Amino acid sequence: PRSKTGATNASLLFIIIRIISTTMKLIQSLTIAATLAVGHGFSHSPQPVSRRDAVSNTLASLIAISLPGAANAIQACPPGSNNCIRQTWTPPSSTSAADATSQLREAINTYPQEGQEGGKVDGGGYKIVSDTLGDSGSIALEYSSSGKGTFAKLFNGGKPFVDDLVIEQSGSAFEIRSASRVGDSDFGVNGKRLSYIGGLLKGKGWSGDGL
Repeated sequence: PRSKTGATNASLLFIIIRIISTTMKLIQSLTIAATLAVGHGFSHSPQPVSRRDAVSNTLASLIAISLPGAANAIQACPPGSNNCIRQTWTPPSSTSAADATSQLREAINTYPQEGQEGGKVDGGGYKIVSDTLGDSGSIALEYSSSGKGTFAKLFNGGKPFVDDLVIEQSGSAFEIRSASRVGDSDFGVNGKRLSYIGGLLKGKGWSGDGL
């Protein structure tokens, strides 16, 4: 009986391994097929593509995406997100690129380090993480809550909540993304932050989402 059981188990194991192997090959084939379909715009009359051409097309696409100044490079907010805002701000057409960058930096630096509403919004201040504006680049900042609120104590160990603001040049416009790192809702903090900075730029003739 033991030998029969061992043989049965070995057979089952062999069958499982074959199923897994077949499934992995099928997934790989479907992935390759989907990639080629996307690359050819789901053409109804696809043309044969060599492996070399497929690899070259893929590398070209990746290089194009990674090039500085690529439009809409900032990640979009998740659908239905309550803690992320994505906007586009545009300076007046008469404003030079250098002046636009200067105005944007001035608006950012004018934001109070003590935050808004008596520290209820960004009471922990902010810092510039990186800044390559002026060369078709971007600027990234971190904003912190005071860490004294009830939600910080109950859900974040008394540590400040941190939000990320990224502003990237895209032609004559600037792509904006302000998002909280944790939590389902930001209780309007990202919107108030952008309204403050954007309001300063609106006074200089800027236009766009939320302005």
